[in-house]
Amino acid sequence: MRKALCGLLVVILVLSSFVSAFADTEWAKQNLPSDRQPEYIELVPWDELPPDNPDQHHYLLLVLDQKNRDPRPDDAKNPTEEAGHRKDIYGNTDGIVILTLDTRAKRIMLTSIIRDAIVAKPNSTDTLQKHGRINYIYNDYGPEALCKVISEHLGFRIEKYIMFTFFQVRDIVKYMGGVDVELKKADIDYLRDAYEVSPGWVVSADGQHDVARDRKAPEGIYHLQPWAAVLYMRIRKNDSKGDLMRTQRARNVLSALADKCRLFTWDDCVALANNLAENNNKTNMSLEDMIEAAGYAWDLRNETIEERRVPEDEDVRAITFANMAAKEINWVNARQKIQEFLHYNFLVLDEDDED
Repeated sequence: MRKALCGLLVVILVLSSFVSAFADTEWAKQNLPSDRQPEYIELVPWDELPPDNPDQHHYLLLVLDQKNRDPRPDDAKNPTEEAGHRKDIYGNTDGIVILTLDTRAKRIMLTSIIRDAIVAKPNSTDTLQKHGRINYIYNDYGPEALCKVISEHLGFRIEKYIMFTFFQVRDIVKYMGGVDVELKKADIDYLRDAYEVSPGWVVSADGQHDVARDRKAPEGIYHLQPWAAVLYMRIRKNDSKGDLMRTQRARNVLSALADKCRLFTWDDCVALANNLAENNNKTNMSLEDMIEAAGYAWDLRNETIEERRVPEDEDVRAITFANMAAKEINWVNARQKIQEFLHYNFLVLDEDDED
């Protein structure tokens, strides 16, 4: 009986996804002028978010678009509102990734959000919804406000965050001994021409090709030294998908680093937690929080890392407003898909379930 019910739920889910995908495509193809005001965004208010799943632990990982920058003070005012125009004082979060550790379903999930997604600002009211790019929220309102904005747009509560500058990401990759990623031709060409990449920084897994020296270096797995890894994550203009592909490269590096952790001992995990606690720009996680997260990750170290990007291709369309190029998102559909991604495992029954 339970197996039949489970099968029925799967069929319903597949059919609903098909209908949703068709609607998504129609939404993205609407013939709208690019220079316009964003449409109203349907949110899930913070106090109406569903109860936290005690087995799923969410951590917001943020990277500032700065090599080095002092953290935003907790009592800082909105510099944009005070200046009367866009004013970047604390930096913009060009890297936005949600790490989810599910201790019941035994899953590790990485969800990246594109930096130029349009969101409803925290100072919106019931009668006037204000819009802006998601990567500006931290600079204007702070990291806790960014956590709340993402939570209300995606439909689940995210409260813990940790933020890094480029130099801090470089230092973490250095601590981990570099990273191995698969490079496409466009990636190789970009890194070869990057004035900051030196010989020996991007070398093929077999050691036969050095991107900085070899103009015929083929596609394949390459070992990236720390700063080369940062530059790889920053690539945006060498393909037609721009920022959509940039989020994939960030996930590639994070997944590769996570793969290196599979051989960690518990002492190694604690040492990494200590390193992250000391080497970040801003966080609301204590060392105890980080060791707790390290414990979840260590228990899941042999699991496959699952990846997701918000939005998917059919849920995004270009828009220009306030002299700013951005991406308008179908947040209702994006929210439904991320919920399915996070919770589909509950259709699978435990082996000891009774008929």
